[in-house]
Amino acid sequence: MRRDTFLKSVAALVAAGALPQAALAAANLKIMVPANPGGGWDTTGRALGKALQDAGVATAVTFENKGGAAGAIGLAQFVNASKGDANAMMVMGAVMLGGIITGKPPVNLSQAVPLARLTSEYNVFVLPESSPLKTMKDVIEQMKKDPGSVKWGGGSRGSTEHIAAAMIAREVGVDPSKINYVPFRGGGEATAAILGGNVTVGGSGYSEFAQYIEAGKMRAIAVTSAVRLKGIGVPTLKEQGINVEIGNWRGVYGAPGITPEQRKALIDMLVKATKSKAWAEALEKNAWTPALLTGAEFEDFVDREFASLRATMVKAGMI
Repeated sequence: MRRDTFLKSVAALVAAGALPQAALAAANLKIMVPANPGGGWDTTGRALGKALQDAGVATAVTFENKGGAAGAIGLAQFVNASKGDANAMMVMGAVMLGGIITGKPPVNLSQAVPLARLTSEYNVFVLPESSPLKTMKDVIEQMKKDPGSVKWGGGSRGSTEHIAAAMIAREVGVDPSKINYVPFRGGGEATAAILGGNVTVGGSGYSEFAQYIEAGKMRAIAVTSAVRLKGIGVPTLKEQGINVEIGNWRGVYGAPGITPEQRKALIDMLVKATKSKAWAEALEKNAWTPALLTGAEFEDFVDREFASLRATMVKAGMI
């Protein structure tokens, strides 16, 4: 069969939906994780990679971790090194927006292509097992006496746990600019600092601390949700008289310069991945709430989130 005849035949089969999905799968998808290993973005990226393969839309997925500056360093590398690459994706989320607002990096998120929001999650605050403090009330009383003596450990500056700590301070009458916030480049570093007693209180998504809470190595003292999380008996901040509620979400962007058709193909892959057994298992294991939003709707959501986060951070005295 002549090559041009063969290609026309393949095109006809694709149009008719007669080719198996495996024949259309990308040979290799690349996922940039703009954080060090062990955190929420890393967990999300690797769970997504497994789901993409489980759904049959990718034959292989490779990962690159590049932490720092609330994801801005990884974002810059992704934007500069992946132009036009239809097989490249980057994990991101609310933390990156907060970091961009506070850090004002030279690279802009608008240089990449919005694909999909995947999940939402609330933060939990924990104390090390050895801490003399036992409750959020203890933490607040100590902070009122000496704000600098309470070290809040979490993700990069501008992360949801950083914003939550500033909001808590403001709500209880402490100057948010005086809180002692210690940022880490990844969830693994933050976890080690909490377990080692190097910070007073730590914050992150529940999934990152779950195994340590269940093992009794961390004491969960509050969640940032409006109501208690299902199956998790941790009181909300609101229950404890602190009017603070803030959520986290995670999504995926594509490389600069991809075509509308390539964008749609990636979105279709992501949608199929979220319907896979592997993704369902990841949602349950990590206590993630599915929050799929794609394309233009996701792009509009990100724009609204930028405005909302900026207003929240101004109110909390962070900017």
